Parts: sequence; C-alpha cells; structure tokens
Amino acid sequence: MHRFPIRVYYEDTDMGGVVYYANYLRFIERARSDWVRNLGNDQNAMRQAGLIWVVQRVEADYRAPARFDDELMVETEVLKVTPARLIMGQRVLRGEAEIFCAKVTVACVTGEGRPVRLPAEIRALL
Repeated sequence: MHRFPIRVYYEDTDMGGVVYYANYLRFIERARSDWVRNLGNDQNAMRQAGLIWVVQRVEADYRAPARFDDELMVETEVLKVTPARLIMGQRVLRGEAEIFCAKVTVACVTGEGRPVRLPAEIRALL
C-alpha cells in the first residue's frame, strides 16, 4: 500500500472552508502519480514511447468533509490487474477516519488514444 500526505490549503476549499468535491480527485491523482513514480515507472519515458495512462472510470464516495488546514493521508492499493487495465482502491483519511474513497480504473493508450495492453514491464512492477 502506498501512502501520500496532503495538507488542505485555502485554495482547495469553497466559501464555507470545506474542500471542494472535485479537489478530492486532484488529491488522489497526485497520490497515484507519486505511487507510479515510486514503483519505477517513468511516465515521461512511457509518453516518449507513445503510451500514456488514462483514467477510464472513477467510482467515488464522500463520507465526511475535509476543511482548511487538515492533514490528510491518501492510501492507494492495487485491487486488480488485467491485460489492459489497472483497478485501484484509494482512500483519503483524516487521522483514522475515512472521509473519501474511490475505485479508479486506468488504462494504457497510444498517443492517438487507442487502447493497448499494459506493457509487460509495467505489469511486472505491479
């Protein structure tokens, strides 16, 4: 499991001081990018080879609000790897409390947007 800390800044909140709902997607995206980097997957090299990761599907549940200056933790874990997709579970925690969770499906596509199988070296990392 990968863990990625996030601090809530004023820019992340709405007029009420609560994290704007779409910003949770930004938080989990940062965590996934950090996780992929820590695995040793060079996304720049992938892109130069004509392959990119794309989010195909997100199922999200908002459990409780985060607020300005909260310290959060994003946890990412692999749920399933298929030849063409990677499915991950991601949770945003404040302390021990889960405040947001998502099931995210990503796929690998060419620069033209055509789906391709996950490269063997990437499947091996997972």
